[in-house]
Amino acid sequence: MGNKNKTISFRVNEDAFETLREIAEERDISLSAVFRNYVEMLVAHDGQVEVVPEHEVDESSEDSSSFPPKVEVPKSYVREHERLELEADHLREQLDEHRRYVTQLSQRLENQEGEDEVIQLEELDDESEEEEPFRLG
Repeated sequence: MGNKNKTISFRVNEDAFETLREIAEERDISLSAVFRNYVEMLVAHDGQVEVVPEHEVDESSEDSSSFPPKVEVPKSYVREHERLELEADHLREQLDEHRRYVTQLSQRLENQEGEDEVIQLEELDDESEEEEPFRLG
């Protein structure tokens, strides 16, 4: 399945709309692009997006806690994550290979069903009873 775009519509008051239009003109982008950028940012940061006026952004950048929060990850963690991704890919390939093999065996079995006669063990037992029984000793 492909990535299909969906349309979102909502209402804002006239003042907010004019402000958004001004923002779009300042950035030389369409009003739709402003919303798309906001939605993409919201999704990328798992809903942790804070919209603040520009003059407050400068003040908040002086704080030690920036938004969105940043975390340093040790290289060993990144390497382990990459190793696990490679292992998962390898296991997926093995699973696909196994599925192809099972499918091939199933098809072979279906093709040979009419060709070979199946001998039931019960039938063999019945035939041996008709013959003379064997005695030991």
